[in-house]
This record gives sequence, structure tokens and C-alpha cells, in this order.
Amino acid sequence: MTAEEFKHAFRLHPGGVAIVTADIGDGPKAMTITSMFSVSVDPPTLVFSASAMSSSTPTVLSAETVVVHMLSSDDIDLAKLCATSGSARFGDEVDWDRLPTGEPFYPRSSSWIRGRVVDRVNVHGSVLVVVEALEAKPPNEDSARNAVPLIYHNRNWFGLGGSAIL
Repeated sequence: MTAEEFKHAFRLHPGGVAIVTADIGDGPKAMTITSMFSVSVDPPTLVFSASAMSSSTPTVLSAETVVVHMLSSDDIDLAKLCATSGSARFGDEVDWDRLPTGEPFYPRSSSWIRGRVVDRVNVHGSVLVVVEALEAKPPNEDSARNAVPLIYHNRNWFGLGGSAIL
């Protein structure tokens, strides 16, 4: 199978969109991902894939802790910003802050998880990052009920609204 055939097959597989932020002391970094999934609730653990091609990957791989933001369609501008190489992801015009523990985060995200990186697994030019959750800001009831999750599918952004229920 060629790389193009493999990529083409995966275009039919939608992915929820998230942003990972981290800082190892040389300034905050962020990356948009579609590869996050939960692994366990005891202890609460998630995994995501970081591409070696991303300029944020070295920081994410060196960080002891990261913040993973789950995005809604209202956050599409933030998702695109953190997916664009060379963009000012933490510029003056971007609403970001630091948690009391020091990690950079985007307060407008309706849900985020701060976690400790517990393992890194190299897989053919990417790294699976295993994160044990330490703290979470879950969505409030209104956000959970009204949020339209942001999805990436076939090279396009989509909002997965209530009308998508089958």
C-alpha cells in the first residue's frame, strides 16, 4: 500500500479536534490534533499522536505536563491558528492564560484536561504521547447540551450538531 492510498482511506474517518499546549521554559507552544482518545478511567488516561513534522512536538515531548483542550465549532479559529505553521498562537490578540500550575491554556475552550506525560512511544515518524489526567475543567451543563463538537473530515472542518443524531 502506498502512503497516498493509506491517507486517502483515512479521509473517510472523522476526528474530533483538540489542541495541546505545553511550555518547557522557552515559551508556550500549541498544536492542533485529531488523534486523541481515552484509554482508561482508573487512572484517567488519554493518548494523542504528535507528528515529528510539527514545530511544537519537541516541546510537547519534553514537557512534564500538558493541557489538552476539547474544541467546539465556536473554536474553529483557534483550531486553525494552532494548525498553521508559524502562526502567533500566543500573540497579544489571542485569549490565553496560564493555569496556577504554570501551563499555558486557552480559557475559552469549554473543556480541558491537564495531565502528566507518563510515556512516549515512537511510531514511524510520530510519537504516541500517554497522559495521565491530573485535573479537568469539564463543560458546564449548558455547554455540554449546546456545544457543537468540532470535527475534521476529508480535509475539511465540520460542526457535529444535534441534527447529526441517527
